Amino acid sequence: MDDTAETMDTPPAPVKPKPAVSARDERLAARLRENLRKRKEQARQRGE
Repeated sequence: MDDTAETMDTPPAPVKPKPAVSARDERLAARLRENLRKRKEQARQRGE
């Protein structure tokens, strides 16, 4: 399994979102990144 998805998921230094949505979007993005990391970890363990 390669890391191409990883680099696409995390663009370098994104511009700051509007303050009104930033808090909610940050929580959502953090949860999505965590879920993605867990899925990758499980897939890696199954692959070994």
